[in-house]
Amino acid sequence: MQDDNLFASEMGDVTPLKRDPRERLIKTETVDASRRRQAATQMTARSDNFLSDDGVPPLDAWYVLDFKRPGIQNGVYRKLRLGQYETEARLDLHRYTVAEARRELWSFFKEARRLGLRTLLITHGKGFGNKEKSGSGVLKGYVNRWLQDIDDVQAFHSAQPQHGGTGSVYVLLRKSDAKKKENRELYTKGRQQDV
Repeated sequence: MQDDNLFASEMGDVTPLKRDPRERLIKTETVDASRRRQAATQMTARSDNFLSDDGVPPLDAWYVLDFKRPGIQNGVYRKLRLGQYETEARLDLHRYTVAEARRELWSFFKEARRLGLRTLLITHGKGFGNKEKSGSGVLKGYVNRWLQDIDDVQAFHSAQPQHGGTGSVYVLLRKSDAKKKENRELYTKGRQQDV
């Protein structure tokens, strides 16, 4: 109590310091930052790429990729497996990161569908360049998963040695509507339809 009285007597003639009124600071974005944020938002909104880029285990360098959807004829699949279809487009994913390969593969398939292509060759590598996991293909595992996730892919199989062996894959896409119509016209031409 005595200390409180002493303090009050000592401070009795003291006047408080004058200070400026407080101002609320509002963070203002630079034009450049707001443009970047808007562009990034639009880019993610426009992207229709649903392929996953995490959680896929690498595959052995010599593992043979093979996949066939129900309804694909065995003869068609055999010709694909043996590399007997003419390759209409190729994509080489060597030296790509998983994220880069995901983007490239997606745009490659969109372009192939737009052009009505049917048979593709994708080179993913065997994984021998990967120093940490020598002999296991990280991209190979992702390509295997991605191709199964894309509905337009009817079948795929590891390539023949002259086309890259187990470091590449043949891909058979679903026929476009234009190709289906073309085939119908070709095979019904000359046939008499009874009415």
